Amino acid sequence: MPSFARVGEPERPGALSRRGALGAALALGLLGGAASAADDPLPVTEIAPGIFVFQGAHEEATAANLGGIANLGFIIGGAAVAVIDTGGSAAEGRRLLAAVRRQTALPVRWAIDTHFHPDHALGNAAFAGPDTTIVGHANLPRGLDARAGTYLDGLNQALGNAAAGTTIVEPMLLVRDRLSLDLGGRALELKAWPPAHTDADLTVLDSATGTFFAGDLVFLQRVPAIDGSLRGWLDAIAGLRREAGIARVVPGHGPPSAPWPGALDDEERYLRLILDETRAALAAGRSLDQAVATVARSERGRWLLFDDYNDRNVATAYTELEWE
Repeated sequence: MPSFARVGEPERPGALSRRGALGAALALGLLGGAASAADDPLPVTEIAPGIFVFQGAHEEATAANLGGIANLGFIIGGAAVAVIDTGGSAAEGRRLLAAVRRQTALPVRWAIDTHFHPDHALGNAAFAGPDTTIVGHANLPRGLDARAGTYLDGLNQALGNAAAGTTIVEPMLLVRDRLSLDLGGRALELKAWPPAHTDADLTVLDSATGTFFAGDLVFLQRVPAIDGSLRGWLDAIAGLRREAGIARVVPGHGPPSAPWPGALDDEERYLRLILDETRAALAAGRSLDQAVATVARSERGRWLLFDDYNDRNVATAYTELEWE
């Protein structure tokens, strides 16, 4: 792997400052990253030496799953731990921290958000404290700010009392290009991507094992969700195929430790079909509603949660492509 210079800097968080989030964390006894004895550790699997992954459910967020619908992980180095995605609620974040503590007493020095979606970043409150730096793409604070009310209202409706303590905690260290983190004899290489799944996608590569945390740039089994740029995502897939040193991938959703680069094939087929069929609908003068009713329907039996997301994906693609 190339030697990456650290390109990231602590910046002022957005309009939703960390002060309120940290106050809430203090009230809950979370500051400093201490898991309560009552927190049941998330079940994790060691997919490579020192790398543990929790596989999220292919569901929408509920009180039963605590918003635990995304894959989360942590990597143990010689001196510190890095968490990759913190979960869909403060409660799930505490369970993730409890899983870390079951494996090691080393400090959690970094909590890395692969993007701003709630199932990946709303567990940040469980890690907020002076000893843990939350890391994200340079666009991540803006994305959280714009969606904060919607995310928290939706979580409160879905989880009820189980959403208690969940607040917006933004990253302090922002990555604009590449950033190298040292866990103590173990280097992690972070890369910020142009708009694709979102406009704040960040990936993490463990150089020691070739394990690649792709966030939601890679979906398996559960249908991909477009919240950035369809064309940009296809460009990112081409770029991902060129990345060196990857042996296995942890997708944002789906079985962890998937083979590389074959894990990209299904979502690339789906996204390219949306591109081609949406362009054809536009060329034929079809309306948005007509496109939504027809585009990518041949994929319906291939993906979980297809009916929940395909219409929105097509609408997003139509809006992006109509001015080509």
